[in-house]
Amino acid sequence: MARVLIVGAGLTGAVSACLLRRELQKACSIVVWDKARGAGGRMSTSRCPEDPQCTADLGAQYVSATRDYAQSHASFYDDLLGAGVLRPLSAPMDGDRSDPTTSHYVAPAGISSVVKHFLKQAGGGHAEVHFGHQVSEIREQRGPGAGKWHVVAQNGTEAEFDAVVLTMPVPQILGLAGVKALLEDQSAQLSQLQRASYSSRYALALYFSPGTRLDTPWAAKYVNGDPCVRFLSVDSRKRGLDGPEVSPALVVHTGVPFGLKHIDQTLSEVQPIIMQHLQDVLPGLPEPISIKCQKWRYSQVHKPVEGSPGSLVVSSRPPLVLGGDAFSHSNFDGCIESALSVVSQVKQLLTTKS
Repeated sequence: MARVLIVGAGLTGAVSACLLRRELQKACSIVVWDKARGAGGRMSTSRCPEDPQCTADLGAQYVSATRDYAQSHASFYDDLLGAGVLRPLSAPMDGDRSDPTTSHYVAPAGISSVVKHFLKQAGGGHAEVHFGHQVSEIREQRGPGAGKWHVVAQNGTEAEFDAVVLTMPVPQILGLAGVKALLEDQSAQLSQLQRASYSSRYALALYFSPGTRLDTPWAAKYVNGDPCVRFLSVDSRKRGLDGPEVSPALVVHTGVPFGLKHIDQTLSEVQPIIMQHLQDVLPGLPEPISIKCQKWRYSQVHKPVEGSPGSLVVSSRPPLVLGGDAFSHSNFDGCIESALSVVSQVKQLLTTKS
């Protein structure tokens, strides 16, 4: 049984694990490592420390399906809608400029539930998921056990795998000990990866006590004219959860220029700046019971890997495959496209190896 490590418990990693388990069954043992404390990556849902029932989507806000992707990825959408993980967005969204044929979906249990759904399908005794495992080094095993990858995490965990899939942002991949050295012998691939770039932004979640009224006519709004605030969402209302018993949360996303300007500042330095702009955009907000500030250094892909190949094979023996939205485009369907490409490559490489 081949042991495959997938690094990153975001959407690409979760769907890759799910599809590998589905297609290879008992021929493959799947392990997922992620540096965070929970699943989601940039599809993360955060809980209020004072009220665990109050949650907010700090990354992706909803899933948008164009007519073409709704057809080509119908099995994924049908699965998520049938399980109740997604449902159509029915609340008003101000300033949406997408094509009217695009369908929007929200996750009632938080956007991270989409990722958790695929990780759960990857389970059943054939997948292990470990959080708090930040990979620091990947090197090819020499001597006994040659032909495998020796992977080291910052928490001291070390293990050997027959194949490794990396789904983190490209700059983090290039920062791994062993990977960049491997790519230095493949200058064309290294140059291809180095040219990929990301936008940066901050997100803020304001958590309120149960029954607090946020008097806005919209559930989500794109803001024009403010140099900081670009997007607002009354998170519970966006998900179709409203009422006196609900603990609402307001999510704020900054624009990309603001994110780039302040990206090297600390959260404690940036949070008051965002709050001042928020007061200008939405004066008279109630007092929150808690605030969380999130820095997304790698928010969305600004320039993908040339050709948007879906995945990139760095080594065939042993297999080392790169994937993620940088190899396609930054949305739900881009991650699905990358996962499909990753699984196709891994299956072929493992079959060839055997």
